[in-house]
Amino acid sequence: MAVDYTVIAVYLAGMLAMGWWGMRRARSKSEFLVAGRRLGPVMYSGTMAAIVLGGASTIGGVGLGYQYGLSGAWMVFTIGLGLLALSVFFSARIARLKVYTVSEMLDLRYGGRAGVISGVVMWAYTLMLAVTSTIAYATIFDVLFDMNRTVAIILGGSIVVAYSTLGGMWSITLTDMVQFVVKTIGVLLLLLPIAVVKAGGFSEMRAKLPTGYFDPLGIGGETIFTYVLIYTFGMLIGQDIWQRVFTARGDRTAKWGGTVAGTYCLVYALAGAVIGTAAKVLYPNLASADAAFATIVKDELPVGVRGLVLAAALAAVMSTSSGALIACATVANNDIWSRLRGAVSADGEERDEVRGNRLFILLMGVAVIVTAIALNNVVEALTVAYNLLVGGLLVPILGGLLWKRGTVQGALASVVVGGVAVIGLMAGYGILANEPVYYGLLGSLAAYLAVSLATPATDPAVLAAWRERLAGRTPETAGTSPVPVSQ
Repeated sequence: MAVDYTVIAVYLAGMLAMGWWGMRRARSKSEFLVAGRRLGPVMYSGTMAAIVLGGASTIGGVGLGYQYGLSGAWMVFTIGLGLLALSVFFSARIARLKVYTVSEMLDLRYGGRAGVISGVVMWAYTLMLAVTSTIAYATIFDVLFDMNRTVAIILGGSIVVAYSTLGGMWSITLTDMVQFVVKTIGVLLLLLPIAVVKAGGFSEMRAKLPTGYFDPLGIGGETIFTYVLIYTFGMLIGQDIWQRVFTARGDRTAKWGGTVAGTYCLVYALAGAVIGTAAKVLYPNLASADAAFATIVKDELPVGVRGLVLAAALAAVMSTSSGALIACATVANNDIWSRLRGAVSADGEERDEVRGNRLFILLMGVAVIVTAIALNNVVEALTVAYNLLVGGLLVPILGGLLWKRGTVQGALASVVVGGVAVIGLMAGYGILANEPVYYGLLGSLAAYLAVSLATPATDPAVLAAWRERLAGRTPETAGTSPVPVSQ
């Protein structure tokens, strides 16, 4: 294992080095939170793909392939569909807003007063998303070092917190780009073909497994519908995703770079399902489907390659973890703390804000590590995160983008009704039930429509300012042209 350990150690040291390098570039709020809005198509595509394909997509995607066969690709596939929809239909408008958070967008659209409540919901989502990624370190480090779960979470989480705190989005962007390359090589170019060959090829896999394993809809129509509702729509509105859209240097980068990343997700989804199907042939009686990834890596890959693939798994976890962490800290500082203390700064007053955002990343990072140690079920934590996001925020966000009659009162009612309904229904039906997000979303939509129609329309001046921002005419960009970053 010495060679494998060396590969992992070099990878982790490289992550910290990039965090230190990024610290020198992050000298303003814009540089720290959104990489100066200067990413070109290559870096944008790679980092966007990296953040959406985390531990759940890698370890969990292989586990679903082990359990259901090729139809196990649907979870990650719906993530790719969501990213494609965001990129094609909404990303250009989102990028032109020149904001830092989803709640700022809601305030612009509705004329204020929606920020704190929506910020609390978004904060809870990003916190739980970061927690789920952090829990996954225990699985990877257990394979590597037979390490205690708590120690593994502290080790992996501390590395992510360190480079994220140092350089903000610049560090995360650089590390995500490396992680994207490592994931591509480790999972798509190495693990996928090796797993298929070890399983005897597709003909042998078909001979040894039930036909249901090769049914594209074998996982079930209701499950696929729930995945679409949670993950596809979740991709449209998550702060962690929007914050990456804000890093694009222009409309075309956001649209076409995101389209490339979404297409990559579709390929990654199928690869994970095939690897899981091959693992079912090789290890038909594993106690847990989620152990399929670690087992096939540990037992079937040669020395050195095994270290690189485990580094790929670490890359998947770290990219999502760091993206969720900076999103969580951004929302906590800019949407909750700053508003509650009445110190929301004007766009140009950014010189003193890097230190505050850096402090919030550190604080949120500690909170994520502590919560990850206390929790044990990744699927439940992820379900809570996406149920809150979709049930509470999908309607007011998409309503604001698509329906000019929506009002701030309707948006607030939608957030409150949807969020409370989801929490209450999860307590009644169970966290993993489908009903909470179904009924919560319907309640959110009903409240939005009813209250918006029953209250005065949004001030025309607010809507005019909103249209100006959507067109890209903002104080931040007036008279300036963005400086592209090198590819």
